[in-house]
Amino acid sequence: MKFLVLGQLTVGCNGREVHFRGGLQCALLAAFIAAEGKVLSVGSLIEELWEDNPPNSVENALQAHVSRLRRKLQSLEGERTSPRLVSQANGYRLILDGAEVDAARFSDALARARLEPASSAGIIADRLREALELWRGPVFGGAVVGPMAQAAAARLKASRTAALELLFDNELKRGSHTYIVPELTALVRAEGLNERLCELLMIALYRCGRQVDALSVYREIRNRMAEELGVNPSPMLRNHERAVLAHDPELLPHENHLRLRNPVS
Repeated sequence: MKFLVLGQLTVGCNGREVHFRGGLQCALLAAFIAAEGKVLSVGSLIEELWEDNPPNSVENALQAHVSRLRRKLQSLEGERTSPRLVSQANGYRLILDGAEVDAARFSDALARARLEPASSAGIIADRLREALELWRGPVFGGAVVGPMAQAAAARLKASRTAALELLFDNELKRGSHTYIVPELTALVRAEGLNERLCELLMIALYRCGRQVDALSVYREIRNRMAEELGVNPSPMLRNHERAVLAHDPELLPHENHLRLRNPVS
């Protein structure tokens, strides 16, 4: 059984899939996956599905939705002898034992990449690229879900941003600045207020001999931050602008920097 949340919410097994595009069933399954196998109380599920506007006989309504979801899961995993969605201690639990959740795979891959030694830039970058390929779109397909699932989606989105920053930092370390400029340019346009991605793009452009373009990236984020947030770029980003203007050798790849500081006679 596979539970896919990094994109449209999908459950698959034995070559068959069920897609959840929105509605209460989608919100219910999103809550169970966000709980990571823990029991969810009836009260928390009611809040997750209806927040401050529950229907009459809300517990009966919840029970009906749980039963419907249970049947959907059982129809995919017919060889399983016991249901995955069970009643427990005034609540319900989705049993994830033996199932694959793409969000868990992604989080594990990011954690492993962070444990690699700094000298393993190529290994780190390759592993992060593989992990990021798990993403097919926004978490839960961008569907309207309850507060707990929203919080899980926000954490996953933040982890994806961290993975992207770590990926391109390591791509620069292994000298792939020419290769990553198009990718970074697209990302900065999509997430223009991410200063770290802007810094990485400025470095990549500078290493490609494109000083003017690197400075243009800085000006664009400075203007956007002023217009949208009313603030200036961080001191770190301003330092990158000054470094580009001064042709600071610290912006060069490490081996080139060493050659500049220790020229061969």
